Amino acid sequence: MKALVTSSLLLPASLIFMSCSAAQDASPSDAPAVAVAAAAEGSAIHTNAVTDAVCGFDHHVDTTGASDFDFPGTNGNATQAAMDAAAGVFATEIEQIADGLGPVYNAQNCRECHQNPVTGAASQITEFRNGHFDGTNFVDPPGGSLQNDRAIDASIQPRIAAGQEVRTFRISLSLLGDGYVEAIDSNTLAMIQSAQPAAQRGTLIQVPVLEAGGTVRAGRFGWKNQQASLLSFAADAYVNEEGITSPLQPTERTQLADGRTTTAFDTVADPEDVGGADINNFALFMRSLKCPPTDAAVAATNSAQNGSALFDQIGCATCHVRTIATAPAGTSINGGALTVSAALGDKNIHPFCDFLLHDVGTGDGIVQNGGQATRNLVRTACLWGVRARPRLMHDGQNVSRSDAILRHANQAATARNNFASLSASQQNDVINFLNSL
Repeated sequence: MKALVTSSLLLPASLIFMSCSAAQDASPSDAPAVAVAAAAEGSAIHTNAVTDAVCGFDHHVDTTGASDFDFPGTNGNATQAAMDAAAGVFATEIEQIADGLGPVYNAQNCRECHQNPVTGAASQITEFRNGHFDGTNFVDPPGGSLQNDRAIDASIQPRIAAGQEVRTFRISLSLLGDGYVEAIDSNTLAMIQSAQPAAQRGTLIQVPVLEAGGTVRAGRFGWKNQQASLLSFAADAYVNEEGITSPLQPTERTQLADGRTTTAFDTVADPEDVGGADINNFALFMRSLKCPPTDAAVAATNSAQNGSALFDQIGCATCHVRTIATAPAGTSINGGALTVSAALGDKNIHPFCDFLLHDVGTGDGIVQNGGQATRNLVRTACLWGVRARPRLMHDGQNVSRSDAILRHANQAATARNNFASLSASQQNDVINFLNSL
């Protein structure tokens, strides 16, 4: 097993604890192409004390249950009633045909894909994407790579078209803690990337922030890092998963992969989310979710503590970064469209994620905002809250922690091989550690 060293990095914008392999398996030229983050965010100085983020698998303000939801992302001006209303829109508003549902879609409300163990978390739900690889480039089918599973009329049921041999499922991601993730300075992600050994170095991409007129920011949401802000993410999911257009995504998806169109069934004027009320409520709710907590009882066991040390030693923490600090409160992010609130700024989070794209041998072959170089890259899976996930990896095809680890390859091959070299007892310790997260 290669010698490993733990390094603590004090970065100008953020305090990050991570472990990196001292040995490198490839030269920088072997690593994926690297995009540079725009230096448009961050004061680089924490004038306030950096404290731990609020975590919990619950939506309560306190143990008395005085309110249904806890809202760390109030931004200083949102009332509790407004926050409760936002939660209600996310969790209980069921879209109907009269509201503009579809004409093709995957779900009728957000909670269908985000509800285990609480509303806003992950689920077993997957979406299907497809396309064609011509030997050089990935080519989207008509209407894009997303193939919806449902339709408001049987005559427009989506079906895969001939020649679309690139096929993949993607499992729903948890939204817990995403308000804190949005508040991470883009330059912090760039610094994490630059500190990684060349062979394991992630790819950082810039993606448009829709509410900022397309100003780019470091992507961090979705399996392909296709979004950088939660409002953009909400608008994207609303039109693609439910078929509801909004001011940020005003164009209906009417083209099916096999050449048919759904135009005749699109009878509600666009944008269907008039004024963007729904997407703003979705974003408000997501910015208000606590981050996933650890299981303190499991984490305190000798096995889990030993597994935590082994997790670092075998190289997992190179990409599954333990601790990242959000930007200072008052920082302007999202192209100037949002200011980091006191509730979300100056916070340490423990996502076990670097929010970068990597080639770990499971790439889905799909290209979205990152260009052709990202075809076989996927975002590091965040491990906070992983104990509540029965299906693992981007496609949900693994159901045991050990199988998921052993499936890693390419940039993650060294860590995988190191895990495989552990004794059965040590491997069990690593699994117990993961089951504490």
